[in-house]
Amino acid sequence: KFSVFQLFFAALLLGFASLLWLQLSCSGEAAPPGRGVPRQPCPPEPRALPADDPSWGPHRLALLVPFRERFEELLAFVPYMHRFLSKKRIRHHILVLNQVDHFRFNRASLINVGFLESGNDTDYIAMHDVDLLPLNEQLDYSFPEAGPFHVASPELHPLYHYKTYVGGILLLTKQHYEMCNGMSNRFWGWGREDDEFYRRIKGAGLQVRRPSGITTGYETFQHLHDPAWRKRDQKRIAAQKQEQFKVDREGGLNNVRYRIESRTALSVAGAPCTVLNILLDCDTNETPWCTFG
Repeated sequence: KFSVFQLFFAALLLGFASLLWLQLSCSGEAAPPGRGVPRQPCPPEPRALPADDPSWGPHRLALLVPFRERFEELLAFVPYMHRFLSKKRIRHHILVLNQVDHFRFNRASLINVGFLESGNDTDYIAMHDVDLLPLNEQLDYSFPEAGPFHVASPELHPLYHYKTYVGGILLLTKQHYEMCNGMSNRFWGWGREDDEFYRRIKGAGLQVRRPSGITTGYETFQHLHDPAWRKRDQKRIAAQKQEQFKVDREGGLNNVRYRIESRTALSVAGAPCTVLNILLDCDTNETPWCTFG
């Protein structure tokens, strides 16, 4: 008689032995005939889903992902979003906007750079946080012809629920983004840049649309960010506090200052993306809060 533990341990050993035998008995190529026992070819790896099938339609999405030092989130994000969009037959190009200068993080400026560097082969953008994954396949990532489409709407986002919130995931045509002159470059550190962008959208005469018929509520997205592990850069000096609720009526796409240090095509678990290493510039007379000092 054998105990349950002994039976479980025997099954575990048998499974391990089977995997080892499969590894040793297969090869990438079949063995030539007449040379002992023929080795079976290994099972092929699953094919990666395409990112750009012209039969899916005329529009192509530039997925703009502002980024700095959050590699574990990026490793989950890129393959997940590639599979999600491919299943929905959305032609797409994932652009990871990696800020490599020594200034504070500037999400809005990175999105401006991503827009300018996204090329003429894409005609709409998604401003997409790296720590937010859509779980509901009914969410719409298609061309937002009627106006800005806020995928991560307040009634669905796991954290932010106020009516004027447009952060997380926002889709715009390139024409509509240009009508807003992009985003303000004055927001260094975490937060408030999307609230200012909401006012730009309204000032351009555009109407924000949001998902309808989604019944998954606050379970619609997976939020990967752990605030205990990654603290937000929420520092505010006096001058910055005075400006954080103002509308920047002069800056945006027209005056973002940057240099592309490198552009690298990568594959993350079979999912293609392009990483732009970006050096932002800051006029410390205009925005002295861009530094960590």
